[in-house]
Amino acid sequence: MRALSLMMVFTTLATSLVFCATASASEESQLVDSINQYRNQVQRCGDQGSQELPPLAVDPRLVLPVNNVGDLQQALAQVAYPMVNVQAISLSGPRDAQSAMKAVRESFCRVVLDPQFVDIGVSNNGQDWRIVLARPLLTSGLASSQTAGQQVLEMINAARKQPRQCGTQAFKATTPLAWNAQLANAAESHSRSMANKNYFDHLDRDGRTPGDRAELAGYIAKNIGENIAAGLDTPRKVVDGWLASPGHCANLMNPQFQELGAAYGLDPKSDAGIYWTTLFGTQ
Repeated sequence: MRALSLMMVFTTLATSLVFCATASASEESQLVDSINQYRNQVQRCGDQGSQELPPLAVDPRLVLPVNNVGDLQQALAQVAYPMVNVQAISLSGPRDAQSAMKAVRESFCRVVLDPQFVDIGVSNNGQDWRIVLARPLLTSGLASSQTAGQQVLEMINAARKQPRQCGTQAFKATTPLAWNAQLANAAESHSRSMANKNYFDHLDRDGRTPGDRAELAGYIAKNIGENIAAGLDTPRKVVDGWLASPGHCANLMNPQFQELGAAYGLDPKSDAGIYWTTLFGTQ
């Protein structure tokens, strides 16, 4: 816990309770936005670097009282959140979302940059903050790995039909991508590797890059790109997360790519449980 020594100035002016509640909610939303912007870029945290991560989804069940720090798992059970992993950050002292984000970056970067977390809830009471990050149980009924990958392809092609803004980059509508079995095999191999060896990175544990993996699968590429995701249990969540992340979105909309292969890998013993890879290519 990081305590910031800040002065609170009290005033006798009458202030509407509705205004106070709106201002507080706005500060909480601003902090969520700041955390997601932080995750959307490659960051340095201690001696490690992070990958670009899709944004966390706000879940009202994770907005827990600031001043009632009891059993976190019990609290989530009471609100019927099917939690697998959860972590809470408590801050005392930040006067606004900007100050709270500074404390998060300085002391809790590993938590907010952990790819296993997919949901977030933020509560604020004066200078006290509580940030809860969690990963829920995987839903049942997910299609086989490459069948789900083909669903990812359909959703990406639907997205490519429309002009789109990816961060500061504007993309025109572009041509659909074709399924490529070699890219799909390479994607499935990498997803399984991340799941079984419990890591999240474009560089695999043998030091191979996405281009290396595509070539080993027999795909000789002029252009290659890769998106990865973790903890998300449906193709819809994966694609929506990538579309909300500027770097991932740019890969999805890149008119230079002509083919795609996608798949997931599962391992319940891993931190995130499920890992996704999509390989984009042009031969």
